Amino acid sequence: MFSFYKHRKVFFAISLALIIAGALAAIFFGIDLDIQFKGGSLLTYSYTGDIDLKTAESVVSDAIDLSVTGQSSRQLGDETTNLVISVSGNQALLPEDLAAIESALNQAFPENGIDLENATLVDPFIGREALINMAWAVLLAMVLIIGFVWFSFRSMSGPSAGIMALVALFHDLAIVFSVFILLRQPLNESLIAVVLTILGYSVYDTIVIYDRIRENRRLYRGKMSLQDLVDLSIRQSLRRSILTSVTTSVAIGVVYVFAILYDISSIRQFALPMMIGLISGAYSSICLAGPLWVMWKTRRGQTGY
Repeated sequence: MFSFYKHRKVFFAISLALIIAGALAAIFFGIDLDIQFKGGSLLTYSYTGDIDLKTAESVVSDAIDLSVTGQSSRQLGDETTNLVISVSGNQALLPEDLAAIESALNQAFPENGIDLENATLVDPFIGREALINMAWAVLLAMVLIIGFVWFSFRSMSGPSAGIMALVALFHDLAIVFSVFILLRQPLNESLIAVVLTILGYSVYDTIVIYDRIRENRRLYRGKMSLQDLVDLSIRQSLRRSILTSVTTSVAIGVVYVFAILYDISSIRQFALPMMIGLISGAYSSICLAGPLWVMWKTRRGQTGY
């Protein structure tokens, strides 16, 4: 019978390797903040037909000699597509800059009828406020989650259960962050949505396993070691946890395919990290939270009961 506790070092090594890979990517590639967080200009153009997004980015960058990123989105049932160009910086683009961009785009794509629809300046202060608010939202969510776990599982040592659930949540945050870095996706509002959603799914899986551990402690107290009891509890919860994650991942996968087919970059940037985060949440709940709790309870030769 497979023992999750006996293989804990393998699980820890896998998690550590993934987190280190993300950290190294952040060091060597840098952390790219989207315009919502660092400020700049958002230019929205409408066009018909199809254009190459990378070519459009290069054309705009050459026209104003600034680094830019682009996204495209299409309304269902409408032949018109929107091209959103993000230009970093705290200075508004001048009218001649806007004219140069539109002229360059129409020269590069003469058959697509590109027209400027909207130009918006995002203040860097607002971006910093959004980033700070995101951090506070994640912190508050984690505090409330751990408080709930602490109170609900006080019969099996609430503080240690809460702390190990917190470690699993930090693991999931690190994995999601690493995904954004490794995929070279800018950190934007999608990160907030993914993080808060993954926290909920991850702690749900952890609570399911903790609940099974609590019930089995009442049934098998003194009849088996805590290590075997936790392994039994994880195996009993395994099917439910996997089915929940797989079902949700399939649904998100359909959204991801839909976003690829219709070239909706904002949904792509949300869906792929979301799928990976769901897998990470299930992994941390099954392979990390329980074994970590056993290690804490049985430290210094204690039985854990």
